[in-house]
Amino acid sequence: MSGSETEQEFLRKYNIHDFDVPLTSVDLVIFTIREQALHVLLVKRGEHPHKGLWALPGGFIDIHRDRDLDATALRKLREKTGVEAPYLEQLQGFGSATRDPRGWSATFAYFALIGSDGVELRHGSGSDAASWHPVEDLTAVDALAFDHAGILDVALQRLRNKVEYTSIPVHLLAAEFTLSDLQRVYETILGRPVEKSAFRKRIKEGDFLEEIPGKQRHGSNRPAQLYRLRAGQPTVYFNRVMGP
Repeated sequence: MSGSETEQEFLRKYNIHDFDVPLTSVDLVIFTIREQALHVLLVKRGEHPHKGLWALPGGFIDIHRDRDLDATALRKLREKTGVEAPYLEQLQGFGSATRDPRGWSATFAYFALIGSDGVELRHGSGSDAASWHPVEDLTAVDALAFDHAGILDVALQRLRNKVEYTSIPVHLLAAEFTLSDLQRVYETILGRPVEKSAFRKRIKEGDFLEEIPGKQRHGSNRPAQLYRLRAGQPTVYFNRVMGP
């Protein structure tokens, strides 16, 4: 390299393929609540490697279409569910020479929260099916392709930790819900009951919900007020963890 060479001249001659590069992908841990249980979206692999096994949805980064990692995650989410997730967060990176038999690979994992109502699941050319699976049925290390069981476990721990001090469980509900619905979501994720009066005080202090005027759910007990998330409301961080 000449001492007078400009950066533009250097970049014109630079070839990224002069060095080995890993397979690079984005994987999604998409959570929802169905039948009072936490579920995750899985796709059945239709091609080798791990053909026939269930895996997290995802795919390789498209350098011509994706401006950044978030764009890849959003694209894959739309391809698999047809919707934008109300909550999407980068989890962490995973990489090694052994996680994929095709070679050294790295993936950037995201976790998303969506309400399952109205979602039409899709699967691409590399998979045979897409469906929701109860998280409690996927605890075995060899239950999923690649290292996806480990990624799911990290995502599940992140979700449970954040439920203790944030408002993110609201994104697992339909657009309209009761406070009892929201409390059940918290309890489902935490795996333990939450005291009703303390929970409602917490939600009131967070001020991230609004009543839907004139809308109630009628059942065997007295009518329950319906709520929705305030428009444009960011995640609320509470100053203490969720009590029992």
